[in-house]
Amino acid sequence: MEILVTILIGAIAGWLGSKIFSGSGLGLLGNIVVGILGGIVGYWLLGKLGISLGSGWIGAILTGAVGAIVILALINLVFKK
Repeated sequence: MEILVTILIGAIAGWLGSKIFSGSGLGLLGNIVVGILGGIVGYWLLGKLGISLGSGWIGAILTGAVGAIVILALINLVFKK
């Protein structure tokens, strides 16, 4: 059950990050991957800055979205469209 929750939160966070950053989605699989990796990056980055966006589902989604935005910015720098 935990893996399904992780995938769901990753998909939502990736979708939210892609809407905030560039306005276009990456597809379901891309949003899940970017959202899950974004959660890892977001927790690390916000932890280093001493910032907490809360606990529970909302905090995880917001943290994942922040990390997804960072990942999307790095991808955009490497692969300029």
